[in-house]
Amino acid sequence: MNSEFNLAVSSPEPRRFPCMQCGASLEYAPGVAVLRCTYCGHENSIAIADRPIVEQDFRQTLRQLASKVATQESISIHCDSCGASYSFDAAVHAGECPFCGSPVVAKTRQHRKLQPQALLPFQVTRDQARSAFHQWLGNLWFAPGKLKNYARNDTRLAGMYVPYWTYDADTATAYRGERGDSYQVRETYRAVENGQEVERTRVVTKIRWSPAAGRVTRFFDDVLVLASRSLPQEITERLEPWDLANLTPYQEDYLSGFRSEMYQVNLEQGFERAQEIMVPTIRRDVQRDIGGDHQRIHGMDTRYGEISFKHILLPIWLSAFRFRDQVYHFVVNGRTGEVQGERPYSPWKIAFAVLLTALAIGGGVALWQYYH
Repeated sequence: MNSEFNLAVSSPEPRRFPCMQCGASLEYAPGVAVLRCTYCGHENSIAIADRPIVEQDFRQTLRQLASKVATQESISIHCDSCGASYSFDAAVHAGECPFCGSPVVAKTRQHRKLQPQALLPFQVTRDQARSAFHQWLGNLWFAPGKLKNYARNDTRLAGMYVPYWTYDADTATAYRGERGDSYQVRETYRAVENGQEVERTRVVTKIRWSPAAGRVTRFFDDVLVLASRSLPQEITERLEPWDLANLTPYQEDYLSGFRSEMYQVNLEQGFERAQEIMVPTIRRDVQRDIGGDHQRIHGMDTRYGEISFKHILLPIWLSAFRFRDQVYHFVVNGRTGEVQGERPYSPWKIAFAVLLTALAIGGGVALWQYYH
């Protein structure tokens, strides 16, 4: 684990990637390590960085952050292509000139104290993402019949590198609870059969509870936490898993032609979310340690040690479509093509399905009664 990290110390000029052949702006081509000119087709190879991606010390970083001044909330940019001047808002550091469309990547040192350490480059192209979205639409149950045409005409895909934190932690959890062991007993009961009261026996399962206490440990590696507030967490989490083993050191070349956000969920807030993600796994460890057939957990006290983190960017295609005066958002994993999103439902299709189910059940009951 390395305790060094980058803080905002300067405000260098934003980075541009001009084509050496025609002067137009180069854009990163998903799936290959090149910057490509969309006008003449000229390509520049991206030199692969060989520096290691190191984990940063969480608590030491928080102490150093507390002593630093506030960061700049906007970036003023002068476009060399058309001469216009404009600003990125506080959450964006890569995008395009609103006047001529030239891609630009602003230095993140101008915005945030912690810089991205690594990223996963886009592998899925815009056309592939659009195709995956239309396939997802076609597989939606109970969607309105006209939805596909509306979405096809109303969809504009944008590629964005979205900020994430990853956390590692050694955890030790002391717990107290109860262990439940099942056992069977035979008991007698009285019942009425053919108008007569009779005595019968049956086997009943009961639970014997006993106190339990102990300690479990677990190491968590790369717990992933969304550091953006622009995207719905419940949708983006369904894009997992990500191939984090293929992270590449951060290079601005990969951002050319795409938008890129900076973290809005800070380092400490991100770890609070990471703890929430860890808790269900720790509970399962405790239940396994208690043993028996049933478990009750009355209390857990978890200590987190050796906490480290990385700040990374992950590629997402995102957009929204409007259907019947309502906007639905969707996202596509820029590595795998996995699609997740919001969707409308057709009340008529749902009602029809319920009716068919009721008819099928009713028909089955009628047949059973007829033959029995």
